[in-house]
Amino acid sequence: MTDTPARAAGASSPSPSPSPSGPAAPAEAPLVEITGLRKSFGAVHALQGVDLTLAAGQVTALLGDNGAGKSTLVRCLTGVHPPDAGRILFRGKPIRLGSPDDARQLGIETVYQTLGLIEDLAVWQNLYLNRELTSGFGPFRVLDKKSMIAESRDILTRLDVNVPNVRATVRRMSGGQRQSIAIARAANWGKTLVIMDEPTAALGVRETAAVEALIHRLREAAVTVLLISHDMAQVLRVADTAYVLRRGQTAARRTVADTTGDELVGLITGAIEGAAHV
Repeated sequence: MTDTPARAAGASSPSPSPSPSGPAAPAEAPLVEITGLRKSFGAVHALQGVDLTLAAGQVTALLGDNGAGKSTLVRCLTGVHPPDAGRILFRGKPIRLGSPDDARQLGIETVYQTLGLIEDLAVWQNLYLNRELTSGFGPFRVLDKKSMIAESRDILTRLDVNVPNVRATVRRMSGGQRQSIAIARAANWGKTLVIMDEPTAALGVRETAAVEALIHRLREAAVTVLLISHDMAQVLRVADTAYVLRRGQTAARRTVADTTGDELVGLITGAIEGAAHV
């Protein structure tokens, strides 16, 4: 297999051959298709042949007990760890991600449990952290604060994030507002895929509802979401498809509309075999 550089992976897939009855509508390739992914750390086999498909514009839940391989899979998908074997297709083209910057060039962003926000910076500064806008030319460029503040307001308004003032420091925000800011930053720069690692684990009921509403708005905006969650009720509320990992392997795939929380828990623990419907 010849790997395609990450920044060239956005090329469209070839159109299918016309059917006998006339030209067929182009079939959209999955945004991401992972096949036979393996990753070991010495004697620890974290991934032992994971298969997973992320349909464009849908919310896919990634489920599994601690040690199932979820974090390692995400790190392979975001360029932190190179896989030992298997392949990752992005819009139908094989890619090899050498670093997180390669993933960002494809529009892949991640919201970790730690959020990655700097509490003593303002909201707008966090939204543009390491992506600051400048004005001027050559060595005389300066930060374009006016544009970043105005565009930050537009970003939060577009995603309906309830932050009263983009000039306020993050330290003054509630847990739900901080999570929404982190998601808004990822959604603004992650034009294709936003990965969320337990986005509501430390939030209350009202704040959780706000984050879930934001996930729905991302789907409406055709942004693909990969959601890692232990909350089966949340998965049933927001996800379209669920994949279960167990001992570094894909144990099951379920269409969320056709499953239950009890079945998903059984698949995670191994009480239910996952061969059917995969």
